[in-house]
Amino acid sequence: MPLRRILTAAALLITLSGCATRWVVDSDVRSFSNLPAADVAAGATYRFERLPSQQGGDGARGAAALEAMAAPALERAGLRRDDAGARYTAQIGARVTPTYSPWADPGFYPGWGPWGPGPRFGPGYGRGWYGSAWYGPGWYGPGFPPAASPWYLREVSVVLRELPSNKVVYETRARNDGPYSADSAVLPVMFQAALQGFPNPPEGERRVNIEIPKAAP
Repeated sequence: MPLRRILTAAALLITLSGCATRWVVDSDVRSFSNLPAADVAAGATYRFERLPSQQGGDGARGAAALEAMAAPALERAGLRRDDAGARYTAQIGARVTPTYSPWADPGFYPGWGPWGPGPRFGPGYGRGWYGSAWYGPGWYGPGFPPAASPWYLREVSVVLRELPSNKVVYETRARNDGPYSADSAVLPVMFQAALQGFPNPPEGERRVNIEIPKAAP
């Protein structure tokens, strides 16, 4: 069993015992940048960009929720929101896929691998999924698993485009999996992890660990 899953299991046992008050959100992050650091040092401005499916109704409400989660991370990175005078647009995405625990009995769930039957997170990132609702192109993953074996696969993304050319100057995504269902606590931290090192992040995939207060599972 991979060391990461062993450590996650140990952390979960501590939490269930009632002794833990904080936990670490570990995200696998990969970023790509063509953005000069001087632009951010000067207080670069941005506005959020929404897809047509996010313009009204549930789509708009979901987009607003994601933007509220991502805004503190963007500000921490040195970006300032200015809808009227934006130099960049920020497109925000997230996907949460509930599945079975890696420790679920495979005999009880025949045909299921350690990540369940849903889509894996990979290079072909499909933006627009959040929680149990759908806010972009594609489809939402499997139905919720039995409450006795919860596990959640998460991915967030941020894409910055320069105005007025609409050229992509920054792209980043963060992936995480674990037993906690507290998306409102985990996703903002994942956006923070995704923007670590902005505007000149390290090359390749890296692990970013951020400790936060424990929320109710």
